[in-house]
Amino acid sequence: MLKDQPLTVGTLIRKFLRPISLTWLLTLCETSLTALIPLFMGFAIDGLLKGDTDPLIRLAAVLAGLIAIGVTRRVYDTRAYGTIRVALGTELIGRSGGMPVSRQNARLGMGRELVDFLETEVPAVMNSVVQLVISLVILFTFHPFLSYAAMASATLMIAIYFAFHGRFFRLNGEHNQQTEQQVRILEQRAPSAILSHLDRLRRIEIRLSDTEAYVYGAIFLVLLAFIVFNLWFAATNLATSVGTIFSIISYSWEFVESALVLPVTLQGWSRLTEIMQRINAPQKAA
Repeated sequence: MLKDQPLTVGTLIRKFLRPISLTWLLTLCETSLTALIPLFMGFAIDGLLKGDTDPLIRLAAVLAGLIAIGVTRRVYDTRAYGTIRVALGTELIGRSGGMPVSRQNARLGMGRELVDFLETEVPAVMNSVVQLVISLVILFTFHPFLSYAAMASATLMIAIYFAFHGRFFRLNGEHNQQTEQQVRILEQRAPSAILSHLDRLRRIEIRLSDTEAYVYGAIFLVLLAFIVFNLWFAATNLATSVGTIFSIISYSWEFVESALVLPVTLQGWSRLTEIMQRINAPQKAA
């Protein structure tokens, strides 16, 4: 199925469109219900304070539907993406048969990351986008300034990530290059070579971790300012009920959680871009 095709995320989507589409449809349903929970909780709080239990019953129905869809999606995902991993791994090994076992082993692991991205990262982005949109709409209905603050913080967050994109790409390339040599180095059974290899990996991982720390530290500062502003604005400028205040804070926090998925996914895509370039490059025999 993958013969003579570039081994990329796009190819996997085209060749396995039906099972992937079904998993993503279930993901969208699950995400939509999840995003509505804080709103229904706010309604339930206001209803119970007035002695009305109908909003609580509606909340319970939404939660029951969420559980059913979530279980179904997870059962199906494992089988669908397992089949894709087998097909991709078989094709990847077939194309790199003349390479050292060390590089074959490393590239087999890298190839699996493409499927992991489809199974984990893409649904996370879908969840994030749906929740971001719903959060913005609901915050706007409470007051436009609440949603404007959210959009401003998201723009700053993306700008911060892109300032470091090139460094992430370069460091991931160095890490993959070193990983491809691991089995060959272990076969030498030379303590000094193994120590040098592990130390090289350690130094690359430290630089990656430090870069992540700086990026996410800056992003958290932006999002913290957004949460503080919305809490202050809702409490001091709006005439609202307890349930409404709860919904505003819940959706503000939901926006923060969803927004954090975007730079994480972009970082993962930086690594995948380097991997796809590497595994689709002309293969050289040992």
